[in-house]
Amino acid sequence: MSTTHSAASARGSGGAARNERSHKRFLSKLTVISTLGGLLFGYDTGVISGALLYMKDELNLSAVGEATVVSSLLFPGAAVGALLGGRLSDALGRKRTLLVCAGLFLVGALGCAMAPNVEIMVLARIVLGLGVGAAAVTCPLYLAEMAPVERRGRMVTINELMIVTGQMLAFSINALLDHLIEDPTVWRYMLAIASVPAVLLLLGMLALPDSPRWYASKGRLAETRSTLELSRSESEAAVEYASISVHAARDRNSKVSGAVHYLRDYPWMRRILWIGCGLAIVQQATGINTVNYYAPTILEQSGLGVSASLVATIAVGVTSVVMTIVGIILLGFVNRRKMLLTGFIGVASSQAALSLVFLLPSSTGRSYIILAAMMVFVAFVQCFIGTCVWLLLSEIFPMAIRGFAMGIAVFVLWTTNALISFVFPILNSVLGSTGTFGLFVLVNLVSVYFVYRFVPETKGRSLEELEDRLGAGRPDASAAGSTAAVATH
Repeated sequence: MSTTHSAASARGSGGAARNERSHKRFLSKLTVISTLGGLLFGYDTGVISGALLYMKDELNLSAVGEATVVSSLLFPGAAVGALLGGRLSDALGRKRTLLVCAGLFLVGALGCAMAPNVEIMVLARIVLGLGVGAAAVTCPLYLAEMAPVERRGRMVTINELMIVTGQMLAFSINALLDHLIEDPTVWRYMLAIASVPAVLLLLGMLALPDSPRWYASKGRLAETRSTLELSRSESEAAVEYASISVHAARDRNSKVSGAVHYLRDYPWMRRILWIGCGLAIVQQATGINTVNYYAPTILEQSGLGVSASLVATIAVGVTSVVMTIVGIILLGFVNRRKMLLTGFIGVASSQAALSLVFLLPSSTGRSYIILAAMMVFVAFVQCFIGTCVWLLLSEIFPMAIRGFAMGIAVFVLWTTNALISFVFPILNSVLGSTGTFGLFVLVNLVSVYFVYRFVPETKGRSLEELEDRLGAGRPDASAAGSTAAVATH
């Protein structure tokens, strides 16, 4: 009898192990496919830095034209895309919204590559921006809603890794094509390559389900349960299903209807939305995209040639990727608030050093010191801030307003991004590099106060538990302790 029992136990443990491997494979496939949106986000925002060096001659770009080409992807493109993406992800679902994004990426990439003039280029960049903005909203939401609580931080921040990987690929491909193709139209090839991952995203998303939270919000509870069981054990899926279905039923039965009405009637939701918008602003106020978009231009102006500037910029991209990986690892051990505070203090310090380096006499050595200071600055942003902000935005909003609120926050993020990207060349010409980066130091010190005073801790809690705690006015940093009472709608 004991032999029979042992055999049954072995079969049971073997089955559990197979199920666990199946769950991991599903989550890995889901993460890789859905974060192709992040890869495209990174590539399309990074590739312009090298393409500009050639494009400005063929398209006769003035300084204002150059700024318009760069910023049109961001505003109105990505900013409007974020607003539409939030609405679409609630109405159509996370999956179908990502399919729409893939189509926009494909059309926009081909349009940019074939643009005969500035007007068509700006139009195509706006189309790309719509895809970037919608994907920036939808992909983190999709990952956060699909992930088991213990893997949520790692899975959502893989999207940030894919963004910086896309930027590094853009910098590397720019330099490679510059070396291989001695033709002033090389920028068209740089831009066309983005169509490849767009096709992969389109095909890959067809094979994935929508998120269990979205299914529940539409009353499709059987699909909620079956989707949870793709990545959880039967007992874990049952527990999470019970929590999700209770919250979804409460929202569907509420007298309040629509995200705008929830925000009107519940002050705590408005407060969380303001915090989300604040996080979006302070992430962009680091000035990170001044490096992503203008690093080759800054290095060329400091004394390096065009090709040397393109190659040197790869170091910035590698730094972004490596430090994002470090940040993802740290998120498994360090609280979100501590990560952000460390990041903003480090950014302010490195920007202070960068502003002083520009005072050195012009030389090749000075150019490489500027590059090194940029790399330190990028390291702090990507390790401690970039990973955390996107994760927090995917976590803090309650289900009733999640897509809408995420859209508003990312709209604010892209609008801030566009504003900073547009005014940076102007500030740089008026204040000089020292004055411009000195101004960023002051802004980032204000960001330290904002995080310390307002940002809640989210580590170690399910999305439903976070909603209950924030609704009850308990955004404490402790991830252990008593069960939160359900916030009454």
